Amino acid sequence: MNDNASATWTCPPGFTAILTGAGRGIGRATAIELSRAGASVTLVARTAGDLHETAELCTEATRSAWPKARTLLISADVTDSAAMRHVVDRTLATLGRVDAIINNAGYAPMKPITETDDATWRRTFDVNVGGAFYLAREAWSALASSRGAIVNISSEAARDPLPGFVAYAPAKAAVNMLTTMFHREGKPLGIRAYGIAPAGVETEMLRSIVSADLLPVDQTLEPTDVARAIVACLLGPTRFASGETIYIHRQ
Repeated sequence: MNDNASATWTCPPGFTAILTGAGRGIGRATAIELSRAGASVTLVARTAGDLHETAELCTEATRSAWPKARTLLISADVTDSAAMRHVVDRTLATLGRVDAIINNAGYAPMKPITETDDATWRRTFDVNVGGAFYLAREAWSALASSRGAIVNISSEAARDPLPGFVAYAPAKAAVNMLTTMFHREGKPLGIRAYGIAPAGVETEMLRSIVSADLLPVDQTLEPTDVARAIVACLLGPTRFASGETIYIHRQ
């Protein structure tokens, strides 16, 4: 995609998305790209301060072109199914509809097998798989009403993991299968489902676990690269690839 690709994609009137992990990195970049396309976005993350920073950038992106686009901020943990129900309910009450959910919240510990304790294993699956499932389940009826879409953020680690991703890699492989199931059960209802599986993305989370010596900057993606792939699934030509997990990487 070229640098201005997303500028040609415009949301239908009232288009509303829920985005988890919206405070930083891929989530923040996606929120901005959706705002530039005219979407209203519910921003979900655990840290309120990060959400406010993202919301300011979304407002800046929409102020002139899309004055009716809105942002809703909700601090929540995706592993709490009741919290995900609250996110959907507040979105419907405040913004009126749900056209898309983007399951971006992630947790990626890098530990060898012998150091991966029970809590780390459970947390990795709870965030990456459970969070995606809970939000999709709670939004299912609203997505059926809007004939909407789900985008799950997976990882290259699902098929080619670095040593130490003993919990993260299988969790992301499960996310890929979750995408398949969302597609299979959603298709009769008009619900589309996609997976986006990037290789290394230059984020704080990546650099907290992988050094530049192991993965140089010139081999990583920018968060905006992933964000534009997400928007392409919702609004662009990739919208016809429902059911697929799409791997993206630097050549």
